[in-house]
Amino acid sequence: MNADPTPNFTPEDRRALLDTVQRFATQAIAPHVNAWDEAGEFPRVLYTQAAGLGLLGLGYPEALGGTPAPWSVRNAMSQTLARHGGSGGVMASLFSHNIGLPPVLAHGTAEQQAEIVPPVLRGEQIAALGITEPGGGSDVASLRTTARLDGGDYVIDGEKVFITSGMRCDWITLAVRTDLQSKGASGLSMIAVPCDAKGLSRTPLQKMGWLCSDTAHLRFDGLRVPARYRLGEEGAGFRMVMSNFNGERLALAAMALGFAEACYDEALAWARQRQTFGAPLIERQVIRHKLMDMQMRIASTQAWVDAVGARADAGDQGSEWVAQVCLLKNHSTQTMQFCADAAVQILGGMGFMRGTVSERLYREVKVLMIGGGAEEIMKELAARQLGI
Repeated sequence: MNADPTPNFTPEDRRALLDTVQRFATQAIAPHVNAWDEAGEFPRVLYTQAAGLGLLGLGYPEALGGTPAPWSVRNAMSQTLARHGGSGGVMASLFSHNIGLPPVLAHGTAEQQAEIVPPVLRGEQIAALGITEPGGGSDVASLRTTARLDGGDYVIDGEKVFITSGMRCDWITLAVRTDLQSKGASGLSMIAVPCDAKGLSRTPLQKMGWLCSDTAHLRFDGLRVPARYRLGEEGAGFRMVMSNFNGERLALAAMALGFAEACYDEALAWARQRQTFGAPLIERQVIRHKLMDMQMRIASTQAWVDAVGARADAGDQGSEWVAQVCLLKNHSTQTMQFCADAAVQILGGMGFMRGTVSERLYREVKVLMIGGGAEEIMKELAARQLGI
């Protein structure tokens, strides 16, 4: 998803937006996350509530019901929602359209965009992205789900796994192999699939974290979708997927930063009120040092997120920027991992109890270090982008 070239977001607009996001997170999300985790889902009405505040449409064209916004504002929104909502599961599903819709915006026709995008931004429908398969994730060129042209329809057969919002989505932007003789990147295409089509079956997956986010294994068995739902040219899908990853990884970095801050906030509050041996825990030097180690990593990550976002807003998204996004994702998720671990240690026994923010984020950090491209893949891709 590209930022509007001339987004009209003043500092006052930004402050007002982030105040709204913080209130929404503290009032509509944080008090309910534990119950939602136990239930394995959050209420669908949350989509319309977020849409009513303009959060789902942030960064999308006004003509489709959105509000154009630069990456700096979108990152700040994600960071604030993560810090004060404290749930990756909520954010993953509530904003799954931010990985499902960008290919529609970048490569879809005006008719496709008008049909798919506005209902999602209103919170009436849910959009998802279907890339990963049981046999591979980041190795997109090897995907095996096929789409065979039959008259005016594509007939889709195959499987997708680890699909966020897969159980509830109304649209899924699907990577498929349209050149059935090809085994590489050149034979891939993208199709927007309406999820009420016959031939789609969905199975929920149980996870270590993100408990209130539905994650599904999808199977396509002779599913027919009109050829008019293909996005862009046939065979151009690999490039679309690779481009889409950059925005996803930058958003994940901003989220991880917010979650690191949430861990710091909880650890600091606990250290101030927890009494040990007649004094608050915060008076112990070793605890203060742990908190400063957290602050050091948070500050470095904040500076890097801001710098990479500013370059994206300036249109500087070449190979070196892609490398920076990859490395930033690793750095940001490692910051979250460090802060979650330190916070659980500071909370002690309470840090091991369900119901604390740090315990939840401690379990959730691994999916951010894997999703959107695992650490090892990020390092290798960055090295290639830098010509190393």
